[in-house]
Amino acid sequence: MNDQSPQDQTAKTTASDSAKTDEAPAKKPAAKTKPAAQKSKPRPPAQSARPKRRHMGILLSFLILVLAPIGAAAYYLWTNAHDQFASSVAFTVRREEAPTAVDILGGLTNFSSASSSDSDVLFAFIQSHELVSKIDAKLGLRELYSAPYETDPIFALPPGASIEDLLNFWQRMVRISYAPGTGLIDVEVLSFDAATSKRIAEEIFSESSSMINELSAIAREDAMRYAREDLATALEQLSTARQALTAFRSRNQIVNPDADIQVQMGLLGSLQQMLGQELIDYDLLRESARKEDPRVIQAERRIAAIRARIQEERQKFGSGGSEEEAGDYADVVAEFEKLTVEREFAENKYTSALSNFDAAQANAQRQSRYLAAYVQPTLAESPEYPRRELILGLVALILFGSWCILVLVYYSLRDRR
Repeated sequence: MNDQSPQDQTAKTTASDSAKTDEAPAKKPAAKTKPAAQKSKPRPPAQSARPKRRHMGILLSFLILVLAPIGAAAYYLWTNAHDQFASSVAFTVRREEAPTAVDILGGLTNFSSASSSDSDVLFAFIQSHELVSKIDAKLGLRELYSAPYETDPIFALPPGASIEDLLNFWQRMVRISYAPGTGLIDVEVLSFDAATSKRIAEEIFSESSSMINELSAIAREDAMRYAREDLATALEQLSTARQALTAFRSRNQIVNPDADIQVQMGLLGSLQQMLGQELIDYDLLRESARKEDPRVIQAERRIAAIRARIQEERQKFGSGGSEEEAGDYADVVAEFEKLTVEREFAENKYTSALSNFDAAQANAQRQSRYLAAYVQPTLAESPEYPRRELILGLVALILFGSWCILVLVYYSLRDRR
């Protein structure tokens, strides 16, 4: 009955297998709707954590790098560090001068700028090498600041320190607070003794006051220097003009050529009057006497003599004067007038320079610049420094922060392996 060939049977078998394969996925969704019959097994309990070698290393590093230095710092601060006493002094530079109309309009601005400039100079002076050297020479700062060095080498100055080391230590022990807008300076001086701190503060104020006084004296001298130079120049010119006029009078034997000219003019007028009278008499005599008459001859001689005298007197006012005179009167008068004008000009210049000098001197005397302390040097009753709690807290914070960074770096490197 089986008339099919083996090839047809093989094809049917393949088709039936593929049909079964196609039916299998269709049945899977139906199987998912059924709840799972099996229950999950419970996990075993976690074992307790055990310290490992790295944990012990971290703890040991915390003890060595954090706790031990904190303990050493606390021991040093409360057993070795010497108490430091603070003395405060506060001052400002005051400048007073006679106000003018311009100063009244802008007085506040000018006063503020001048005071601020002086305070800037004073601020730099307190931190200068010069001030430290002066106070060290008076009080012996090296000995005072290096006394507790054997027990407190951190906060004390090393013995035999150089001036540069002392200057650096000074800037740490002398704290300056300066307000540029107001020109107020507040100085806090630290040392290992209350009386020493006050003495140093007093010396700072004294040296600062001396420096301001020197600046004030220099300013006054500058204000008067030009007036003094002008006065000296005017005085020299006046002296030269007077000496030249005196030499002229000695050389010409004339005190005042104007007066001498008046005398000479009077004499010339008298001679001319005499000549006129003689001419009249001569004319009258010729009418009644002969030419050979001795009276006519005598009259002619008088007329000739008067005319010669008049000619000589006139020559004194021009060129060609007699050798007995010290030069012609025209040159003498010209020289005298020149010297007189020079003397009058020198006198006027001297008078003006003297007036300017007096005004400059009065103005300089009215100017005053001084150091005014609104807080006198104080004497401490209890130490304020070093601030042990603050220092210890900062040390602990820095050490703990550094230790945390090291631990984080360690774990970062460990996790990258």
